[in-house]
Amino acid sequence: MKKFLLTVLLFLAASLTILAAVTNPVKKVQPEFWWTGMHNTKLQILIYGDKIADWKISLNYPGVALGEIVHTTNPSYTFLYVDVSTAAQPGTMNIQFIKGKEKFSQPYELKARQRTPGQIAGFDESDLLYLVFPDRFSNGDPSNDSIAGLYEMKVDRNNPGGRHGGDIQGVINHLDYMKDLGITTLWLNPVQENNQPAYSYHGYAITDFYKVDPRLGNNDLYAKLVNEAHNKGLKVIMDYVYNHVGTEAWFIKDMPSPDWVNQWPEFTRCNYRPVTIADPYGSQYDRKLNADGWFDKHMADLNQRNPLLADYLIQNTIWWVEFSGIDGYRVDTYPYPDNDFMNECLRRLYAEYPNINVVGETWEQNVPDVAFFQKNSPVRHDGKQNELESITDFNLAFAIKDGLKESFGWNTGLRKIYYTLAQDFLYGDAYKNMIFLDNHDVSRIYSELGEDFSKWKQAISILMTMRGIPCLYYGTEILMSGTTNPTDGFVRKDFPGGWAADSSNKFTAAGRSPREQEAFTYVKKLADFRKAYPVVQTGKLMQFVPEDEVYVYFRYDDKNCVMVAVNSSNQVKKIDAKRYAERMNGYTKGFDVSTGGMYSDLNNLSVDPHGVMIWRLSKD
Repeated sequence: MKKFLLTVLLFLAASLTILAAVTNPVKKVQPEFWWTGMHNTKLQILIYGDKIADWKISLNYPGVALGEIVHTTNPSYTFLYVDVSTAAQPGTMNIQFIKGKEKFSQPYELKARQRTPGQIAGFDESDLLYLVFPDRFSNGDPSNDSIAGLYEMKVDRNNPGGRHGGDIQGVINHLDYMKDLGITTLWLNPVQENNQPAYSYHGYAITDFYKVDPRLGNNDLYAKLVNEAHNKGLKVIMDYVYNHVGTEAWFIKDMPSPDWVNQWPEFTRCNYRPVTIADPYGSQYDRKLNADGWFDKHMADLNQRNPLLADYLIQNTIWWVEFSGIDGYRVDTYPYPDNDFMNECLRRLYAEYPNINVVGETWEQNVPDVAFFQKNSPVRHDGKQNELESITDFNLAFAIKDGLKESFGWNTGLRKIYYTLAQDFLYGDAYKNMIFLDNHDVSRIYSELGEDFSKWKQAISILMTMRGIPCLYYGTEILMSGTTNPTDGFVRKDFPGGWAADSSNKFTAAGRSPREQEAFTYVKKLADFRKAYPVVQTGKLMQFVPEDEVYVYFRYDDKNCVMVAVNSSNQVKKIDAKRYAERMNGYTKGFDVSTGGMYSDLNNLSVDPHGVMIWRLSKD
């Protein structure tokens, strides 16, 4: 009997599967962690590792349910979809992997949600944005200039297309400079990793969406920047690229599936024609070339119609807000990604953070083609609804530049500004447009205006008093110059004083020339004026057809009125109060915003040759 029982026990023991722990083959998990308490409880977890698709997966964590497990044509990828219910608590859940007699466990952390839905401020007409090129602003940490294992390890400040060493710490070091200037919101060109063999300093060829480029710092330093900015009363918006990635991106070198990017039989470049989407007569061929053509040979065009990629990008958008506390996004090349995807992305982002704002780069030559992409625009003729509330107003930027350069004519010179603004009815809300004079892709306004200081002051005055959300490009306040000819690098020069070896430091008044200091003071004065008088932020706009080379417009509400007059002639021009009585009636005096001087006779106002005047009108 004993012998029989022993035989049975041995048989049972032999029939049991004994699982042996093995070395974890997982190379990457994205996102690396997530949060409980999110509005959308569905979470995609990308797991990447050698033949990871061969493993069976289970998960046992209170409040978390394992849903769909998706495999692709590449066995190195597995996409898990889990439901993190409202009952789930912060902690570390272990994802179990089993294959035959082998097993391993992948820990995954769920953190407590950090940002309440209303905590993220967003940005609007009350703000003044400041665009900074991180690599060209200030080198706050020389130790990260060269990082082993990355391409482009050399810093060469003499190479317009090379890396110069600017970084996030350099930006942190000069937050007080921005605050003193009157800036309220900081926009950095992309900070995510750009590990390309060459010409990667600009940030628009991302190679890892979840990682700050080590030459700029790291994720924690970026979060510190946002926190330091908030402590000083400044907001931060992140530059994001949905359309394309660097060809050295880890998930491009080993793609989950062939349709992860838009494939062509041979390299096919984008036609850079977003107008084809708005064009009611546009061909499908041209539209496909715009949407699916590659931005450049080193920038792979992402296929947002792939649902796995779509979820990946949308989650990454939400992840950066929750992780760092940023207040909004600027989206690069907004019309180029799939339009349905972009709308879904914004819907899911707004669901988590109702107050956040997103501005899309919409670079086209005509107002209707830009307005097409804004929410509630009447020109949207395909029956679809846009979610994007803010667009980059390139057409107004072009009009201001040309209006101050060209000779005055029927539809040229200052009248070009008038005609451009007269088309505002095509936008869903033109007051949400981001307005600017120049940026990292176009020649600097000071150079465009022939380094004419009077015209520069006119441009700055219009920017600071016009409807919309104004954005200043770094260095404009100290008259930095440069054109895109021969390369973009010349409009992305180093800010003098951002490097220890610089001969002058223009972050300080002592380092600026008298003219540069005058320019800085003028920008600061108008920025402070803009803060103090909300009518310049949100007040209505009324403009009068420019006559006799003078353009006059007003920002006003029921109680306040600001009058702006721009003179493009070489003669003093008297302001005819009768012509502008529609807005000036009832006001008895005006205060010169630039000098503080008071004018008690509004019938005797004038503007100097090539000058600009801003008057705050008063009834007593």
